[in-house]
Amino acid sequence: MSNKVAGTKSANDSFVAAVAANEITLSTRVGRFRWTICALLFFAATINYIDRQVLSILAPDATFQRTIGWNEAQYGYVNTAFQAAYALGMLLVGRLMDRLGTRRGFSLAIIFWSVAAMSHALARSPIGFGVARFALGLGESGNFPAAIKTVAEWFPKKERALATGIFNSGTNIGAIFAPLSVPWIAAAYGWQWAFIMTGALGFIWLVFWVAIYRRPHEHSRLSRSEFAHIQSDPPELTAKIPWARLLPHRQTWAFAVGKFLTDPIWWFYLFWLPKFLNKTHGLTLTKIGLPLVIIYVVADAGSIGGGWFSSTLIKQGWSVNAARKTAMLICALCVVPIVFASRASNLWVAVALISLAAAAHQGWSANIFTMSSDMFPRRAVGSVVGIGGMAGALGGMLFTPIAGNVLQWTGSYFPLFIAAGSAYVVALVLIQILSPHLAAAQVEAEQPA
Repeated sequence: MSNKVAGTKSANDSFVAAVAANEITLSTRVGRFRWTICALLFFAATINYIDRQVLSILAPDATFQRTIGWNEAQYGYVNTAFQAAYALGMLLVGRLMDRLGTRRGFSLAIIFWSVAAMSHALARSPIGFGVARFALGLGESGNFPAAIKTVAEWFPKKERALATGIFNSGTNIGAIFAPLSVPWIAAAYGWQWAFIMTGALGFIWLVFWVAIYRRPHEHSRLSRSEFAHIQSDPPELTAKIPWARLLPHRQTWAFAVGKFLTDPIWWFYLFWLPKFLNKTHGLTLTKIGLPLVIIYVVADAGSIGGGWFSSTLIKQGWSVNAARKTAMLICALCVVPIVFASRASNLWVAVALISLAAAAHQGWSANIFTMSSDMFPRRAVGSVVGIGGMAGALGGMLFTPIAGNVLQWTGSYFPLFIAAGSAYVVALVLIQILSPHLAAAQVEAEQPA
């Protein structure tokens, strides 16, 4: 497999055309370099969630709370600032990724959010943390549009859910790494260094990204057979698609509604699980690590399993529509038992219920993200994911202050877990109404020659 992808566009075009016309039969084994690209996305998602999670790990600590001086409602507003910036970023960054390309766009995003993560060390009040969280949300909004666009560029449709599930599982590794490392860093060096040391990880990733990443047709390490495998879906046009062509389509709103209803639940887990375990079961900063690690390890398995399950069904002959929605239905039903988590007197029963729900969310997430590339051409995926991410952040902006005030007024997590348990079933019903067949959206800006 020594033949490399031709270095010129004309050579690539002629090769793809030959494959499309069934003029070339690939007898050699398809390469695996695309999974190296997936690994880069995995580590980016890991760092993204480490930086996002540091504050919630520190939040229950009595010393940290006295330093900042906030209550539950103020903590909710600080996190709302993150979500407001995330929503604003999603409004712009998906389109930016389509314009700049993933290599440059992803580089800019991780530089911005890494600096913002480190800037938390300068905050000393709820307002200061609100400013730092706003900057972090703005930068982190670039991660998923860039990653989903990269998957669309590097994987055929039949592999995208699995690739998405793998890189999305990095979010859980980040959520695992944070409770293992942040308490130790804070105890040894002070809470400020927890933000500085974790924020610096993004710059290490950046070195590898710049060195390794190129688009498939530009990459010298990609074999012709693997390139043909990546390009095995029907050819797509290359003209940019304006938002005006995306917003009228029911497929866009199916994706956005699904994100609007379910993303806030994951935000709730990230922001309040440490506080929930501290209040309900008395876990302090030094003891909270193991339960959180278990929750996110199980969630990690759910992310990969959810993507693997729908991809396997497609390989067995199921339609993309049936495979994706069957996987999402199973995930939606697995979240429902979390309604009992706040009433569980035993810590490990609560952890088991939350773990199941977190795994189901991640399996759901792998499939709903992949829906965007099922229904839209590659060049529109970044924009569509940006629209959906903005909708999810807007949902979080509504849910997070409500959660903070519910806890401030009642001290009870029960109504919040009821909302979590029902959100996915409602979302799937609306997705089915808006896009019953996951049909390709007719958004082409030009006609084939």
